[in-house]
Amino acid sequence: VPFGWEGDGAEAPYDIDGVIAADLNRSGRFRPIPDEDMLQKPTASVEIDFDDWSILNVEAVIIGKIIQTGANAYSVQFQAFDVFKREQLVGYRMPASRDTMRRVAHRAADMIYEKLTGIPGVFGTKVAYVSAEGTGESRNYSLVVSDMDGENQFTIMESSDPIMSPAWSPDSRQLAYVSFENDVSTIFVQTLRTGNRLKVSSRAGINGAPAFSPDGRKLVLTLGGVDGNLDIHVLDLRTRDLTRLTTNRSIDTEGSWSPDGQMIYFTSDRSGGPQVYRVGIDGGTPERVTFEGSYNARPRLSPDGSRLAVVTLDRGNYRVGVLDLDDNDLLIVSRGQQDESPSFAPNSDSLIYATRQAGNGVLEMVSADGLVRQRLGSGRGDIREPVWSPFPRY
Repeated sequence: VPFGWEGDGAEAPYDIDGVIAADLNRSGRFRPIPDEDMLQKPTASVEIDFDDWSILNVEAVIIGKIIQTGANAYSVQFQAFDVFKREQLVGYRMPASRDTMRRVAHRAADMIYEKLTGIPGVFGTKVAYVSAEGTGESRNYSLVVSDMDGENQFTIMESSDPIMSPAWSPDSRQLAYVSFENDVSTIFVQTLRTGNRLKVSSRAGINGAPAFSPDGRKLVLTLGGVDGNLDIHVLDLRTRDLTRLTTNRSIDTEGSWSPDGQMIYFTSDRSGGPQVYRVGIDGGTPERVTFEGSYNARPRLSPDGSRLAVVTLDRGNYRVGVLDLDDNDLLIVSRGQQDESPSFAPNSDSLIYATRQAGNGVLEMVSADGLVRQRLGSGRGDIREPVWSPFPRY
């Protein structure tokens, strides 16, 4: 229901209820009804007539108010009601300023979503991706961070040299990525708030595919020395100690941590074609994980550890598949011809990936069961390598 407004001027400074409705609608699990179809527009619980909402077959009603408390200070309050049970499900009041209104709206949507589904909402999370514009020598690359709906974009860094493989730290405060400045592959860790960046690996040969450990203290890297043979390594960010985990002559790349930090999943062609393997952080013999099909690469674990996202060759198309690690069942969840870079949401319920449209990369989101799919607004240029942030720490 449109939120009430108590403050200076005729209208509230931000469309909070519009953002909440868009978030819930985008999830594919809810269908907000149009304002013009509402038989009433309450802004307080005592004004709700549950019979009116029952007539419309509405299952839940969300109401709220924005109350001005100072020159740039507001109180945002919202309540969600179960129409069938005629009782409040959740109610909350949050302080806000003009600059934080959107974040408050996302947080409200997260709380409502979790109460109605039992699954933590991810509307307050971020997405990082690489954007490329121009052609040839004039091509420019940007590392961009946006809200998960594609809004509120800001550029972390720009370069005329390629940028690859962004990866979030567990606290969402840093990004690791590969930059090819001066035609040398180098791995940096950059703090978002300050813009400060630290060079963590610039060894001879290839430095690629960084990923933070769950505790944020280590990075798994793909390193290839002067001979070009790619292997999986783990770098301790504090001591700079480097541990090599694979020694095979094959290409071992794209390492990804298990949620408990004890295993590294990676892509290897040691069996003749790209397949996913895993190895303990203390080394040992790698174990093959994927067996269905001739091509499975770019492994990414769900945060709950139950599923593995891969890029798989499906009837001549490269698509995103989700492998259930308990029953080894592989489910194809994307529909494009060249889908890439799957990344799980922090609630393990959805994935984001890059696909192609009119020759350019765009972002799509899909539920882990493949039933709900949404294309996201993702700015200009050729969009690639999206990665979903962890939950924000409010």
